[in-house]
Amino acid sequence: MKSRSHKRCKTLRQSKDKASSLQILQSSVKWHHMEHMATSLCDAYSNVVTDQAMILAMNSSFVDPLLQFESQLKIIESSFKRVFAIPSLEEVKEMGDCEDDKEDLENLYRNILNIFEDTLLILVSKDLYKLQVLKEMVMWMNEDRSYLQERAMVIISRVLSFASRKARGYASFDAPCLGVLAAELSLLCSHADSSITQQASVGMYHLLCIAKHQNADILKNKSAKYDKSGSQHFLPFASDAEFLPKALQREKTKIAQNVGETLMPSLLTDFVWSLLVRLSASDYTTALEASTILKLTLEYHAHKVTMVSKIVDFIYKQLRGNSSHIMKQAMLQVITLLTRMSPKKVIFQMMDYPVPADNTLIMMWHAAGSESSVAPHVLKTILLILKGKPGEMHDKIMDRRRFSLDATNMMPVAASQALCTLLPVCPYKKAVAQFFPQLLMALMLQLSYSSNLKLMTEDRPLYAWDALSVLLNCSGLQHVDTALKKKNCRNQFSQELFHHHGVHLVAKTLSDYKFPQFPETLHYLYKLSVEGPRGSEDSVITVIFLTELLNNFFKDPFPEEFLVLFRNWVNDSNPVVSKLSLQKIASLAPVINKIENVCSLLTSILDAFLSKDKTVVIRALVTVRRLLGKLDKVTYSSLCTRIASSYCPLMDHHNGGIRSMAIRHFGELLKDMSQYTWMLNDVVLMGLVPLILFLEDTETRVVKACKYTLEICALELNWSKSYLLKDEYYNFELVVLNICNNLLLSRGNYITDLISDTLGFLRSSRAYLRRTSVILVGYLAKLGGHLLLRDEIEVMLEAVDRVLWDEDPVIRELAKITHNIFKEVANGLNTSNVKQSLQRLFKFIYTKKLKPLYNYKQHNNLTGSPEGIKETKNDKEGLMDENFEEILGKDERFTRASEEE
Repeated sequence: MKSRSHKRCKTLRQSKDKASSLQILQSSVKWHHMEHMATSLCDAYSNVVTDQAMILAMNSSFVDPLLQFESQLKIIESSFKRVFAIPSLEEVKEMGDCEDDKEDLENLYRNILNIFEDTLLILVSKDLYKLQVLKEMVMWMNEDRSYLQERAMVIISRVLSFASRKARGYASFDAPCLGVLAAELSLLCSHADSSITQQASVGMYHLLCIAKHQNADILKNKSAKYDKSGSQHFLPFASDAEFLPKALQREKTKIAQNVGETLMPSLLTDFVWSLLVRLSASDYTTALEASTILKLTLEYHAHKVTMVSKIVDFIYKQLRGNSSHIMKQAMLQVITLLTRMSPKKVIFQMMDYPVPADNTLIMMWHAAGSESSVAPHVLKTILLILKGKPGEMHDKIMDRRRFSLDATNMMPVAASQALCTLLPVCPYKKAVAQFFPQLLMALMLQLSYSSNLKLMTEDRPLYAWDALSVLLNCSGLQHVDTALKKKNCRNQFSQELFHHHGVHLVAKTLSDYKFPQFPETLHYLYKLSVEGPRGSEDSVITVIFLTELLNNFFKDPFPEEFLVLFRNWVNDSNPVVSKLSLQKIASLAPVINKIENVCSLLTSILDAFLSKDKTVVIRALVTVRRLLGKLDKVTYSSLCTRIASSYCPLMDHHNGGIRSMAIRHFGELLKDMSQYTWMLNDVVLMGLVPLILFLEDTETRVVKACKYTLEICALELNWSKSYLLKDEYYNFELVVLNICNNLLLSRGNYITDLISDTLGFLRSSRAYLRRTSVILVGYLAKLGGHLLLRDEIEVMLEAVDRVLWDEDPVIRELAKITHNIFKEVANGLNTSNVKQSLQRLFKFIYTKKLKPLYNYKQHNNLTGSPEGIKETKNDKEGLMDENFEEILGKDERFTRASEEE
């Protein structure tokens, strides 16, 4: 029995034989004789054998692997607590009265431990995943130091040794516990008990051998790696068995280097996480050991660590819950080391906490900022965050990679506050100089967003402004910061109406002080301008800044490449950008003739006439007029037809201000081109119908513009009786008669086209246009009826028929007269097309003078009319191009304020 007790059970069959011999052992007289001396040992022996039988029975069953392991683990835990709660070997020997009793008790003691060890060996031989049990054993040891820790460590190291040999025979295997187990063994390698230290180092060596085989594909061609100092550290091999375990004893640097080189990223992350959790251990010695190994590991291998955000969040919660944490500096050092290798992950996580940041988070920012080597990467990450708009809802699909503490995205606000902390740090001075333009524009964008969202409240300061102040001071621009404060620039951004003016103030102040960063800032602005597409607000800020810098550092005209940008911005989707570019182009009027490709520039402005934003159209009209006033006549004459044609659609614009400006500018163009009238005849006739019809507009400024332009037309075309447009003589019907007679004498062949244009206004929603168009088309038909064909008359009659049912009684009466005129014209036509053509040919020179047909009175004297004349502020002051603030609104007020400065 003694020789059998001293032998190790090496096979599953031998273990089963032990289980079957339980009754024999219990019935033995010698064991029975010792029961009164070692009851606890006998109970432990009986239990460990029974537990082994149950565990092995489960191992052979077809139970779900996870459920099987959980059940086995519960039994092993119970068995562990019984086995390692027995007295020590010295105490067991003292129980015997004689040498034979002592020897038998020692054999019983060793059998208990061997059976427990054999159970683990059998489990591991079937599946290396069950090395998880060893990790749990270390945890149980940590919970109760009264267990036989040295003996437990012997078993752990032996099982790991067996597993390392087993691993060589597997092509692949799963052992996810290696990271956590390595962390626990690394701490035990510096245990006060040298025997435990020795076993832990042996176990650590074999664990690294297992990890090496698990990671064989990655490390196939990398048997050695170098640290930053250039020294070489070899991975563990079987031939190193006598050297490496000793080298790991109390050698934290060796442990950290070998673990970092050998473990896969997921396992190394578990290693780091386990040590991080140990920093909160109640035992200061353990916490200190964990912090040292953790620091050394991250010093060389932080780049392999995953779940960086989770680690940062854990540290934040630990420090926030206990600001006097004993290992606070160690945790902050972890932040520094992680930032060195994964700046983007660390910064993104720290920006995802509620704002304003608390003292704990600011402390973590300082820790992240102390790593000078990654300052550019940190600033790049912050710049990326500053592109976002605060207050927007998170996209749950795009943002599932990381959680958010708030439903809305306040990261840009946090990033602004972080800059206030990071920029003054010495390591960041060089990086700040490198990223000055990017930071400047990003903060301008955030200031605009903040003013739009009204983010500046009593408990949420305007951090973007504070960050701008810090940026200026860190960049040697203290005088600029002081000047902006004297101008009360901050308040400009606190009000949405004036935040664009605030941007202008910043740009102007920088320019006034000739800031040395001008070249790189200009280059960055140009790069932003040509790259696109950009956000709407970003475009506005870029245009404002670029305009101000060009105004102060270049004489007009500024370089052509920048003028191309402004030309492209004329038709930008953002109306504010369009108006700002038009404003700048308008300021070039004095030097317009020095600009290359001026025709292309003017054409792009004419395209802005089609904008859906009325303020853009008005600004485009003003800009064209200013440029034409200075443009040389040769270039002007080459564009006059195109420009005049662009005015015509605006004469019927729904906005009265645009109608009046387009009509008046049309007249101004005719006056400018008086010596080129022959070039504009076709365009004049194109705009003639709206010029006549809008004489009855409900807005006085439109009426005045029509009279002004018609008088110019009459003068240029040598029409008679233009005095009928004077207020004291004015009568709409007489004006129509006069114009029609002049047309018949000079341009009879255009009457058909004029009739067609007029018919289009019969469907207008404005009653005064339907009235005037019914009258005009009647006179045109009466005077030019001999030029019409029967098919044309039928189409015209159909158009007039619809007006016979108009809701306005005055229009219905006028439509009846016009309908009769068309009937009369139709009855006088020959049926033969040949005869009709001859009739048109011979009656081309035929003229006749008509008397008034409608007896139409002016609209302001009409009874029953749903409309009345409206006199606006512009009417009272006269129609002036500069007086359109009421139409342009708040954005235009900023534009004009900037222009005045």
